[in-house]
Amino acid sequence: MISKRIELTLKECLIKVVDNRGKTPPISDAISPYPLIEVNAIVGAAKSPNFSAIKKFVTEGTYKNWFRAGHPLPGDIIFSTVGSIAEVALFEAGNGCIAQNLIALRPNLEIVLPDFLYYSLVHPKMQSYLKTLDISSVQPSIKVPHLLATKITIPSLAEQKFIGDFLSNFDSRINLLRETNDTLESIAQALFKSWFIDFDPVHAKARGLMPEGMDEATAELFPDSFEETELETVPKDWRLFVIYDLATFINGAAYKAFEPNMYRRGLPIIKIAELKAGVTENTAYSNIEMPKKYRIETGDILFSWSGNPDTSIDTFVWSFDPGWLNQHIFRVLPHQKNERAFVLQALRYLRPVFAELARNKQTTGLGHVTVADLKRLRITKPEQKILDAFEGVVGSIQHQIFQNAMRVNTLVDLRDTLLPQLISGQLRIADAETETENVPP
Repeated sequence: MISKRIELTLKECLIKVVDNRGKTPPISDAISPYPLIEVNAIVGAAKSPNFSAIKKFVTEGTYKNWFRAGHPLPGDIIFSTVGSIAEVALFEAGNGCIAQNLIALRPNLEIVLPDFLYYSLVHPKMQSYLKTLDISSVQPSIKVPHLLATKITIPSLAEQKFIGDFLSNFDSRINLLRETNDTLESIAQALFKSWFIDFDPVHAKARGLMPEGMDEATAELFPDSFEETELETVPKDWRLFVIYDLATFINGAAYKAFEPNMYRRGLPIIKIAELKAGVTENTAYSNIEMPKKYRIETGDILFSWSGNPDTSIDTFVWSFDPGWLNQHIFRVLPHQKNERAFVLQALRYLRPVFAELARNKQTTGLGHVTVADLKRLRITKPEQKILDAFEGVVGSIQHQIFQNAMRVNTLVDLRDTLLPQLISGQLRIADAETETENVPP
């Protein structure tokens, strides 16, 4: 189905722009039904805002009376104008409110459908154009009038619906895999905390009980008593271990050392942006011969130690093709294969601690975790036989998470390949469906 298309400005496609920028609303001291959506909740590839990333809320009175331009409604497009510019999300439900750095675009449903407008704004060529609207030399910023003058190619409503439904099906599959991974990660983290932070199996055995949810052979590995150390009480024969000594931490090379190119020659240079979004058309490459230690392999553990404490300090597993390790990221190599699950979950468990350390050193919005911090922090490490058991249980969970992440990458790549062709009318829906017939579920 290829219909006649017209070109309109974004302003001509809208009935309202919700713009409450200029002041910061009073924040509630407690969680409320009225979350304040900020840029961190829409950064990345997710189609809808990530409400789990929201840390600020307003009261009912503030929600009803403070916001002069109103609130996002289902079907509105949330767009970031300052900082991480041109981030886009489709607001589908809830009581969210927006203020600094975000606006909401309300489509005229007689002209453009929300899903189609969302995909029009996120497709790579449009994103590249939107980045050129940056008018600031300090903090990236887009003026709303410049955004509204952006040209959008509009097909018939019927074709918009076909395109929106087709691409939304991809996003539904992607979101399901990501939600599955969130659940699996919660299970892995709960087991780590139970075994190595709360010492639940040791406490149970000390009371003469069988550890809950554990088979007899695994339970037999745990001690049934505790002993005192200089710093704290730990299970018998376990010891406090310096985080930095859990693995080899390799810091990346300086960006300029790679002699970056934008022609996709060589391997991609992996910065913190790539850890969050993968390799994109904005990723630089390098064909310079660098020491092997800087080469990231698929499946490597990567720890970003510099950036925004709330959004950048984190531990990742690289699920893409090999690349080069940029500064501000550690490549983390566990000393033994059977310690990988323990090392990965330990770093993820300590994320709030790392974020607070970075926040205490924060300047101009950025903070960092130093090698000195990693040498100061300690965690209780058990005997190798228990690490082996943990690897058997949680390592398989981590493997499933990794396989799901690889499936997500495949779906995202295919969606992003088809998206511009569908939006431009170069590809028919029937042909797109044929191309996706053999994609695994």
